[in-house]
Amino acid sequence: MTNSPSANSRAGRREWTALAVLMLPLLLVSMDVSVLYFAIPSISADLEPTGTQQLWIFDIYAFVLAGLLMTMGSLGDRIGRRKLLMIGATAFGAASVCAAYANSAEMLIAARAILGIGGATLMPTTMALVRNMFRDDKQRATAIGIWSGVMTGGIALGSVMSGILVEHFWWGSVFLVNLPAMALLLLLAPVLLPEFKDPQPGRFDFLSVPLSMAAVLPLVYGIKEIPSEGFEPLYVASIVVGLVFGALFVRRQRTVESPMISPALFRGRGFGPAVTLNLISAFAMMGSAYFTTQYLQAVLGKSALEAALWALAPTVFIGLAAPVATVLVQRGVHRGSVVTAGFLTSACGYGLLTLTGTDSLWTVLAGAGVLASGAVIVGSQLTDLALGAAPAEKAGAASSLLETGQEFGGALGMAVLGSIGTAVYRHEIGDAPAEARETLGGALAVAQHLPGRAGDALLASAREAFTSGMHIAALAGGAVLLGAAVLALRGLRGVAAPQREEQREPERATA
Repeated sequence: MTNSPSANSRAGRREWTALAVLMLPLLLVSMDVSVLYFAIPSISADLEPTGTQQLWIFDIYAFVLAGLLMTMGSLGDRIGRRKLLMIGATAFGAASVCAAYANSAEMLIAARAILGIGGATLMPTTMALVRNMFRDDKQRATAIGIWSGVMTGGIALGSVMSGILVEHFWWGSVFLVNLPAMALLLLLAPVLLPEFKDPQPGRFDFLSVPLSMAAVLPLVYGIKEIPSEGFEPLYVASIVVGLVFGALFVRRQRTVESPMISPALFRGRGFGPAVTLNLISAFAMMGSAYFTTQYLQAVLGKSALEAALWALAPTVFIGLAAPVATVLVQRGVHRGSVVTAGFLTSACGYGLLTLTGTDSLWTVLAGAGVLASGAVIVGSQLTDLALGAAPAEKAGAASSLLETGQEFGGALGMAVLGSIGTAVYRHEIGDAPAEARETLGGALAVAQHLPGRAGDALLASAREAFTSGMHIAALAGGAVLLGAAVLALRGLRGVAAPQREEQREPERATA
């Protein structure tokens, strides 16, 4: 049946319990972004993949997820978000078993691809269901703050859990950890999660599916490869192809009767600025991660597990950022001012990164923590703004746009800031062997084969050069964030909270 509750309806215990259930798939999907960090050496020894296969074992999950987010968000609006969530959870669980017991690199790549498909169904549906279950502005803001915190924490937790599991079990255990949570989700979802879908979805536009994938996948691929491989013709051509298909996708959405992503979404007050500013926030967050992860391991000499554990140090403060921002907005502070403050906070984090030397553990942790705290403030507020501005029946499509923007922003951050850091590194390291001039990792490998002082000198020079590159990239990232702060102050003027409008509620099926 169609349920049209009043605008003042508040969520009760059932909805908050359902939110806890929704956090299960979200945590696992975010963990799978980083879960292979420590498992890959064992996988390489067991399955003996080629260099190209090893890269695809890493990357295929994120590529497939990014390519299908818009498709799955729109599909959930049509067939029902709970239904798609359960289908995705089933696929995610089955693919986890296949990945855990893969006996070849090809099988593991295929399983990771299916995990990406499952992840693409889970991410937008969890966010859309939060939008539908929490119609009260204050409650929705709190729920989205929790969503953002779990998402951020999952990425950090994935690498640590991977290291612990691989140390005590075999590499397949990093995938099997998904099964209990997915089983619990499938058991509880029909009981606790309401079903929502667009009561008048129109026909599904199948042509938009390949167009969206042909736009997203080449763009993400080209942008991701440029920091490590440079502006090679293949990667530039990949970006051009993605832009061409992106233009075709946008044109079709404007002309087809039932678009996958309705252009009307951008007429919602604050939706367009929220998507754009969220992309910039992801740019800053992932751009900094490109340097801080390498700094902890290659400059400070921490093991991968030690680096992951140290990276958890500031997470308590990061976890408090979204709730504090939510309370400020609920007490009357202008949302645009809070988002601006978040960008300025992240800019201060980049400022701290410019102060690091080659032995500045606490400075780099403080910088990364301050930067991430600002990003969480921005992300939680912009997500709430965008979902509140979107019609409830289009919550899945709105969620998928936000998350696709985050994928692009993260890839751009690594590409742009990574390229700046690499250029400075190559300039600063001077007349070093060719392999050492390429990357800090290459310099570490070369230094191991040089005698005594020569190896130490190269190592010191490479670490200094990398740190200098991080400084310049941090200045560039800080400048971008200062610009974003100005855009937020101007673009979100008058948008203190989502405006309540009379709109058609999605169909809510009674369980």
